[in-house]
Amino acid sequence: MTKEQIQEIKKLLSTPHNIVIIPHRNPDGDAIGASLAMYHYLNETHNVTVVAPNDYPEFLKWMPASKKVRFFDKQNSQSKKALKKADIIFLLDFNALHRIGDDMANTVEKFEGTFIMIDHHQQPDTSIGEYIYSDTSICSTCQMVYHFLEKLEDIDKINADIASCLYTGIMTDTGSFRFPSTTSTTHRIIADLIDKGAKNAKIHNDVYDTNSYSRLQLLGKALSNLKVEPKLRTAYITMSQAELDSFNFQKGDTEGVVNYALSLDGIIFAAIFIEDVEQKIIKISFRSKGKFSVNQFARNHFEGGGHDNAAGGRSTVSLEETVTNFLSLLPNYKTELLKSDEE
Repeated sequence: MTKEQIQEIKKLLSTPHNIVIIPHRNPDGDAIGASLAMYHYLNETHNVTVVAPNDYPEFLKWMPASKKVRFFDKQNSQSKKALKKADIIFLLDFNALHRIGDDMANTVEKFEGTFIMIDHHQQPDTSIGEYIYSDTSICSTCQMVYHFLEKLEDIDKINADIASCLYTGIMTDTGSFRFPSTTSTTHRIIADLIDKGAKNAKIHNDVYDTNSYSRLQLLGKALSNLKVEPKLRTAYITMSQAELDSFNFQKGDTEGVVNYALSLDGIIFAAIFIEDVEQKIIKISFRSKGKFSVNQFARNHFEGGGHDNAAGGRSTVSLEETVTNFLSLLPNYKTELLKSDEE
């Protein structure tokens, strides 16, 4: 995003507008954190609505203004009304409209106002609009929102609510600051957010230490389903719909489970396959260490993408067929998998 574009956005936001903020489908901490942070920043001057494609996990609903989020799938008429009235739409934490689901994408594609995209995923769809702030080197969209406010010279407007939302997104998208994308700049921003009112210990507790008994039982089942392919340094987990139902599955209950597979000594590629009968798909999360790109793997084989070390995908065949397909692909990547962590 050029300096000229920043000045144009600054001028645009200097007068009141109807604004809609959209995160991706199945929003995570980074998507919701960025959306609510931007909501708080804009809400003093503008009429702002956050419209998420669908619901998000309970462990994120403590965030300030969370109750104001509208869900396109459940509050369709209210959502469409807000989109129809909008002058400006912010697209946060995704870079192509298919990431919000076909129904919502069909509505958003008809929008004739101004799009502003802020995202850190690879290969953005540059045809979406004129104002695109894309940087794949940055750990989270929430950090990018912080930089966006810096560019607008509005860092002083970050209050405790904004700081808490941004902290949450950065924390969750960096695996509590342990992923390689966490830089010294990230830590300096985190320090500033704490100074501005983000209660780091409470945020960590609210996100990670509020598990239900059934969620921990589900984790136990997931770990019992863990399989390892040691010669290809790969581990994977499967969860059928019946298994999810037996443990009273709630949205977000499998968040982060794939990281347990990746934590195994010697493993550099991990996946979790989750059956979703309602959507008639197998949802897949990929994680890796080192140079093995799960983004490219997901794009090549599972209609997905994301980052080099964290990506998602999907399959429309059965859980068993999906896993069989996955295992058949691994030998093609043997050299890359064995050398992934070499300098």
